[in-house]
Formats: sequence, structure tokens, C-alpha cells
Amino acid sequence: MPGNGSEFNLKPLLEKNDSKILLVVLDGLGGLPVDESGKTELELANTPNLDKLAYRSACGMHIPVDYGITPGSGPGHLALFGYDPTKYEIGRGILEALGLGMEVTERDIAIRGNFATVRYEGDTPIIVDRRAGRIPTEENQRIVKKITEHIKEIDGVKVEIESGREHRVAIVLRFPEPLPPGSDRVNDTDPQQTDVPPLEAKGENPNAQRVAEIINELSRKIAEIIKDEPKANYLLFRGVAQKPDIEPFEERYGLKAAAIAVYPMYKGLAKLVGMKEVNFKGETIADEIETLKRVWNDYDFFFFHVKKTDSHGEDGNVEGKVRVLEEFDRELPKILELKPDVLIITGDHSTPCVMKGHSWHPVPLLIHSKYVLGQTSCGFSERECLRGELGIIPGYKIMQLALAHAGRLKKYGA
Repeated sequence: MPGNGSEFNLKPLLEKNDSKILLVVLDGLGGLPVDESGKTELELANTPNLDKLAYRSACGMHIPVDYGITPGSGPGHLALFGYDPTKYEIGRGILEALGLGMEVTERDIAIRGNFATVRYEGDTPIIVDRRAGRIPTEENQRIVKKITEHIKEIDGVKVEIESGREHRVAIVLRFPEPLPPGSDRVNDTDPQQTDVPPLEAKGENPNAQRVAEIINELSRKIAEIIKDEPKANYLLFRGVAQKPDIEPFEERYGLKAAAIAVYPMYKGLAKLVGMKEVNFKGETIADEIETLKRVWNDYDFFFFHVKKTDSHGEDGNVEGKVRVLEEFDRELPKILELKPDVLIITGDHSTPCVMKGHSWHPVPLLIHSKYVLGQTSCGFSERECLRGELGIIPGYKIMQLALAHAGRLKKYGA
């Protein structure tokens, strides 16, 4: 059962060897029927290489958090890294900040910001586009520079803002003293819908309320500075978070791990659990594969992230999501040439185009090694994975299976 607290203590069973484990995360992979044909995005995509691999692999579905629970990207990835996401609560702000190379200490509150487009009814902003049309990153950088020239601190709290990709930014609020646990219990100002005003930040306790008041004042100041921008004329605040205490990945599994990702948040997720971020130029799947080849001999475990499947899902862009799936399929043979001992292909959650957002639906899962039954799934899709030998499993158990397939777990008991 997902989220039942039954994390297995693997440390007494861990065994070293030279095996390589590759986890490919096609963000927002899962989908639902997109039209009267009844086919999902995966079923519409032409993916001969994935289908052939699925036939020779163990397939199934995984539930990222729990039945009926829609996961954010943080919990979804944390589960894939083998941490029960119901035990480790990680705010999106931390991930965005770490991914952009910002320092986060026990005195800090980290927040992920979204530039948005608003119209004003009197003095009240009304959200028109929560992502400001996904403005170019260069435009984001220009606007952030304008903000940081005017805002350095608020009521003795230092303010640091860094540009992310497209409409995203990371904000770190540095308080004069360490913050007690629970100081991040502040709601998002993003209402997750349009044609409504942004929400006011409110804290669940006195310390959190102090943080909320700083956020509200910062929001007002930023709105005044950027109100004349054509698209990004407002900033929404999400994922208010403190730095968590989490066991390092290498200590947990005995694996030296590397992360290959384009977007800062996913670099932040990897850094949070102690993976090494691999820097590279370019943004395509092919660029990521070339980077994977370059560092293949240096690590035991590789986290390989593809973002655009999720972006197109959130935009309801069926053709775009299908196109990225087909692009990955064309590049897959280059990955297979590396001959990983264990190859896992899955998503952190489902993002059906028909829902234009994350969903609670199980996520397709493929595990390829020389120790699988195979020949139960004729392709890589939601329906074919349901026919596979893995069934439907909790997402945080995938790492346990990966270690077993890699020969890195000793026998349990006499």
C-alpha cells in the first residue's frame, strides 16, 4: 500500500558491485484518452523502440503518493528516489532555489515564484495567465534585474531573487535568526486558476504569520515595480519551504549518483538528496544523452530527466506531448548502447492533456534488466503496462526493485 510507512531498512542488505542503474523520468508521463479514439498520448505516439523494449522488460504502473492523491513534482520525484513522500515533506521553493545554485540555511525561507499576467479591476489584480505566456528566459532575467535593483530587504529580512527558466523564479528570504520548524506553514498566493485575484499569504502559526507578512509586502512591492510589463506584470508565490533534514542518497543505497536535468527544480531535487549535478550545454534530449555518455564511467546511478512531456500536458497540447515522446523514442537506442544493468523508464506523475494538470492516475513503469520475465506487455502505454508482471506498486518501492535487479541486495534472513 502506498504511504503506509513501511520503508524497508535496506542497509544491512546492501552489496557493492560494478552495476549501473539508469532512471529515466519522462515528467508527467501518464495520460488519459484525448479524443473519441479512446487513445492516450502514449498510445497515439509512434514509439517502436519503447514498445520493443517493453516487450523485453518488466512493466507495470506505480502510484506516486497514495490512491487518489495528486502529487506535486517534489513528492513524485522523492518517491522515485525511494523516499516515502508521506514521510518527507519538501516544499517546491527549496527545490527551485537549490536548482539555481542558491544557498539555503536554517535562517531561510525559500519560495518558488511564477511570473503571471494580471489585469486590474480598480486596485485589485485579476489573474489572466498564471505563467505569463511562458515568457522567454531572457525576458525573465531582465525583469528580475529590475526587481532586485529596487528590493534588497524587507523589515530586516534580506531578499534574494534568481531567474529560473521561462516564467519561474526562486526567492530566498533570509531572516536575522534561525527559524523554528513550522515557520513555512504559509499558503501559496497562486490560486491555481484564472479570472480570480491572487490569494493573500497567511501563516498557520505566529512564526509562519511573520513569514506571510513579509511575503505579502514583497508581493506588493514587486507588483508596483513590474505593473507596466506587457506580460509578466505580477508575481505569484508557491511552495513556501524550509530546508528539510533528509538522509543522503549514497548513504541510503550505497550508490554514487549523478543528475542530468535541464530545469532548476529537478536539479534541486537531486541536490537535496545528495546527487551530483552534472553541468552541460544544450537543452535537448540528445544533449542530455551526450552528457550521460560523458560521465557514464564515473557514477553508479543516473537520474535522467525530461521535462517537456509535462509542460505540454499542462498546456493541453496533445501534439506537443506526443512529439516529445517520439523524440525520446528516436534517441532511446543511444541510451541502450550504454548497456545499463538496470534501466527504469517512468514518470513522476501523470499529466493528462485533457486535465491540463497533474493527476492521481497511476504512472506507466518499465524496468529492464536480465532478470525479468518479460513478454507480458506488447508496448509501452498505460493499458499495456497494466498487463505487465509488476502490477500496480507504490512509487517509492521502485528503488528497492532497482537494487535487486542490479544484484545489490543480499538475501534477507537465513
